[in-house]
Amino acid sequence: MRFTMNRIAALTCPEGRKDALFFDEELPGFGVRVTSTGSKTYLAQYRGATGVRRVSLGKHGVISLADARNAARAILGQVASGGDPIAERRAKDEAARQAQSEAAFTVEALIAAWVADRQESRRASYLKVAAAALRTHLAHLLTVPASAMTVRQAVAALDRVKAAAGPVAGNRLLAYARACFGWACKRQRLAMNPFAGLERPAREKSRDRVLTDAEIGAIWRAAALLDYPAGQFTRMLMLTLGRRDEVASMRWTEIAADGLTWSLPADRAKNGKSHVVHLSEPARGILSALPRFENSDFLFTTTGERPISGFSGFKLAIDRAIEADLGRGIADWRFHDFRRAGVTWLAGAGFPPHVADKLLNHMSGSIQGVAAVYQRAEFLPERERALDAWASHVISAAAGGTTAGNVIALRA
Repeated sequence: MRFTMNRIAALTCPEGRKDALFFDEELPGFGVRVTSTGSKTYLAQYRGATGVRRVSLGKHGVISLADARNAARAILGQVASGGDPIAERRAKDEAARQAQSEAAFTVEALIAAWVADRQESRRASYLKVAAAALRTHLAHLLTVPASAMTVRQAVAALDRVKAAAGPVAGNRLLAYARACFGWACKRQRLAMNPFAGLERPAREKSRDRVLTDAEIGAIWRAAALLDYPAGQFTRMLMLTLGRRDEVASMRWTEIAADGLTWSLPADRAKNGKSHVVHLSEPARGILSALPRFENSDFLFTTTGERPISGFSGFKLAIDRAIEADLGRGIADWRFHDFRRAGVTWLAGAGFPPHVADKLLNHMSGSIQGVAAVYQRAEFLPERERALDAWASHVISAAAGGTTAGNVIALRA
């Protein structure tokens, strides 16, 4: 049947069927679907790679027969030339959806998704520091689609950080960014990691600074001159050989009822491993003199709501007190040096390396290989003796001595 307006108007769907197809004799593939409700829709039908395909052209009465025929002729012409209009339209729609998804998956969205996915496999402290570094140093790129970030932009970001914050900060940014973008690549969210293969901004050298007895004594005395919480925090850090942030965030609920131990939970430990720390007599003396904030669990706090920070300010105050005490400062020292100084002295005092490893809560240490798999002893009595000896040594050094033994009164 050759389509005319009158013939199409007369078409009806056979009784008992939902719809029926009728095709034009003049233009093969041009048809109209008539439903049982009387609706009539023009269409173009062709055979594609996966079977018969139909393209809707518009409702009869909304689009004219001539326009429908022309639209069908154009589509069927594409097919005759080797095209597949439906497949091409779907590909175009998918590309548009993909582009929209990529535009929404900005660098900020990537960081948030990475942090959320890594909650169980990474320490909370690591994720907090990493996310802060990424958001700070890539602030100008946070609204850029992650897929659009280039290697050139990555290199420029690292160069800026190196110039502004130093090469070590650049190294950290590179490590965090590699992990973050690499995570997205493994999950097929990104095709490329712009930080992969980039050189570190600087070669880091392991720090080997060991504080002398005189320096240890000077820092201990200087800490006594600082107001709460800086002085007490510094002394507790020295006595426990703990990590700075772990000691700064100590809770009263982590202190044993008898005051002899501090139990660091796994979720606050840098390596994700819980750790029991013996509290020597000087450490217990510090605890007994600490103020307590109402409804606060923190040992060292100025607000009661969060642990202390501002460590650079603490160190500056200690440096000033040391200069007043000695007439000169102590060169190139950091809070973390207490740990190295402590285990170095303990080694010289005859304490075995595996005890030092346990004191520092290191995951790997002097016990390696198969032995490390089966050796699960915590050496708590040995660690207790070691920290007691170290505390005596610190007190002696503060008094001007070089051997453990003399204990001086603590200033609250």
